[in-house]
Amino acid sequence: MQIDQVLLDDLYRSRLMALREKAEEVKLGKSGSVEVLRARLIQHLVLDDSDLSWEGIQAMPHKEIGQVLKIFGIKSSGSHKERRQRLWLHLNFDSRRMTIERLAELDREKLHEMCQRLELQLTGNRTVLMGRVAGVLTSQANGWGRIKRSLRRNGIPDLTPAVGESTALNENLILVEDSEEKIIEMDEASNAALEDAHDSLMIGFEDADFTIQGDILTIQARVEDLDRMIGTILRSHNSSWGEKEKDLLLRIAIRRGWPLSNEDVREKLVTVATNIAEIKGAKMGVSNDKVMSDSNVITRVKEKLSMIDSIINENEN
Repeated sequence: MQIDQVLLDDLYRSRLMALREKAEEVKLGKSGSVEVLRARLIQHLVLDDSDLSWEGIQAMPHKEIGQVLKIFGIKSSGSHKERRQRLWLHLNFDSRRMTIERLAELDREKLHEMCQRLELQLTGNRTVLMGRVAGVLTSQANGWGRIKRSLRRNGIPDLTPAVGESTALNENLILVEDSEEKIIEMDEASNAALEDAHDSLMIGFEDADFTIQGDILTIQARVEDLDRMIGTILRSHNSSWGEKEKDLLLRIAIRRGWPLSNEDVREKLVTVATNIAEIKGAKMGVSNDKVMSDSNVITRVKEKLSMIDSIINENEN
């Protein structure tokens, strides 16, 4: 397929605010997460000559739909039906919102429509239909909704050096070589990434009771503190982000008085923190035992945040 690879490379590397600006320029909706916006822009700017309606997806040959999935930067392997399902999900839903847990909130009519679009059997009650859709979401997990990490970092391989130079500022990692080893320093997440984290915290809690929503709003106001906590943990844990690091984050937040008594709120905090850690270039799903003691990490985080609080208070006075 003939596409504008320079434009596609730019969309892969761009963050939320840049994507919103591009959407506004071409009069497309600029709402949604960074990945929803990216998919929308790729559809309308890069693949503007392709019919990506449900009917158009159904008519695509096996090879062509694989090429389209690669252009969107998501998983392209699988059977013809699996590819059609994945592309339709990617174009029509936010993977953070369309989860198995959220299916319980859908009525039978909506589930029936999803079964039709996902090419599933249409008979049965609401519970049966929900189970069928849940099966597809499980089988397609991590295959749609977010472009591959290598594309966010490096864009399209083998483009001209000029393209690489023009987009170099979008890198999340700074590689520094010394005489013994390569050290990875994590940049603080961009303002756009923090804005995305702020918005995603409330997803799933729109209808929660007043107390839980109050807890989420309190955490939303501390997203920048969350970013600094994650950065300190990553630097102290050799850039690893696994269960040990998640547990440490929760303990630090609780010590600072964050409202984390509700299990769902804790899970949401960890999910958002994991997204930030991935943007920072962390080694995901890996915990490192050769690290500074957790008590020292907590002390460092508290000292850093206290210093920042003091500076803010001085400026306000």
